[in-house]
Amino acid sequence: MNLTERVTQNFNASIETKRNSLVHLVEPIVNASKVIISSFLEGGKILSCGNGGSAADAQHFSSEMLNRFERERIALPAIALTTDTSTLTSISNDYDFDEIFAKQVRALGQSGDVLLAITTSGSSENVNAAVEAAHERDMLVVALNGRDGGRLGSLLGPQDVEIRVPVESTARIQEVHLLVIHCLCDLVDQQLLGEEAEDRET
Repeated sequence: MNLTERVTQNFNASIETKRNSLVHLVEPIVNASKVIISSFLEGGKILSCGNGGSAADAQHFSSEMLNRFERERIALPAIALTTDTSTLTSISNDYDFDEIFAKQVRALGQSGDVLLAITTSGSSENVNAAVEAAHERDMLVVALNGRDGGRLGSLLGPQDVEIRVPVESTARIQEVHLLVIHCLCDLVDQQLLGEEAEDRET
């Protein structure tokens, strides 16, 4: 397989994964957006966390809320728990790496807030610990998950929302997670601002 064929294969695999995931993910995405918007309207905030590429996704979501997505609106309160290197390294050094998000959730999270927990496997113990801490703080959880759901799936309560991409490839899961994040941002804007003028005209 030459390089051009390899690129084409990656594109086609990504497209196929998105198409196959759509039927499973539409309802959870809609439900997650309602959980998020309800928190914002009641004065809550969104805390987000993940490792590696999922950390980047957590920061991506937070930046779209704090700044804006595609439409002008007020800034919305969101905090990525992945960005403070002094906090992350001190918790890792003094306690345990599994606690890097949970300790922040216990300090910053309040009843009515939402934790956006992002993992491709459901087996990231620092993310799982954050979910447990969120429940201790009477927070709801929106989980972007993958594969068979891992241990994270068993931690979620009936009011939480799991958006799980049921494939094995980490890259494909992350590609769908990014699309999910953009869908959530779009639905937040629509529920806050209504449909755009051009949407109403069609």
